[in-house]
This record gives sequence, C-alpha cells and structure tokens, in this order.
Amino acid sequence: MTERVGFYPGSFDPVTNGHLDVIERACKLVDKLIVGIGVHAAKKPMLSADQRRELLAETAGAIGTRKGVAIEIVEFDGLMVQAAQRCGAGMVIRGLRDTTDYNYEMQMVGMNAQMAPDIQTVFVPSSPYVRHISATLVRQIAEMGGDIAPFVPRAVLKLLET
Repeated sequence: MTERVGFYPGSFDPVTNGHLDVIERACKLVDKLIVGIGVHAAKKPMLSADQRRELLAETAGAIGTRKGVAIEIVEFDGLMVQAAQRCGAGMVIRGLRDTTDYNYEMQMVGMNAQMAPDIQTVFVPSSPYVRHISATLVRQIAEMGGDIAPFVPRAVLKLLET
C-alpha cells in the first residue's frame, strides 16, 4: 500500500488553534503530514521562520504522536504546489472557515491542478469552535496589546511573553 502524504501549507504567523484543528483533522487522512511554512522575502512576519518551525514542531508534533502520523516541518518559498511536489505529497490540505475561504481556495485549486495535475486538494472544514480564528486577526490583536490566549496554543503565548 502506498503511503498517503499530505502537504499543509501556511504562514503560521503565529500558529493558531485553528491551524492545529486542521492538522488534527488532516491526520485522519494521511500517513505523513508535511507542514510547509511559507517564507516570502517581501513579507515582514511577526515571528521568524525558526520560531514558527519550533512552535509547529512542539504543537503539531504532539498531535502527530497522539494520532500515529509522522509530521515533518519544512520551509518553502515560491509556489506551494511545487513545494508539495518536492516533498512527494499526493494531496494538499487546505482549511476552510467560511465561503470567503472557499471562493479563494477554488481559484487556487484550478490553477494548481493545471500546474500539478497529480496533486489533489482536500478541504478540511474548521471545527465550529475555531472557525472565527485567523492568524491575521491574532497578529492584529497581539500588536495592539490584546489577549490572544483564547486563539493560540500555550507555546505561542509563552514565546510572545519573553
């Protein structure tokens, strides 16, 4: 039987409870999940790529161990679909919160399917208790001194407190 490898891309700046929800649900679909941290020179992230990698290794790694799924964390720049191909993934995992996400993601599916027809996109709907969480809003709340504890894992809070 062939190993099912999924690629879950994102900026993970910071890792949120929504991201972890998608990772946990994706673990039901794959034998190995590669979490791809998108690194773009033009963007000014709140956390460095190394910090995001460490946070994902701690939080996603624990989920993988609990679910019996190998989790690998990689960084990539350029096209996500090419990064998925380099990692040997047969599917790209994308979380959906609402119809806005769906409309955007459907455009991406079409473009990616032409560039990499061998890779399938699988949508994982967010659980109701995390559907409202977005890393963009979490960053804004953090930058304005608000409490992000309900939206992120403890490891993120610990890092930001230092």
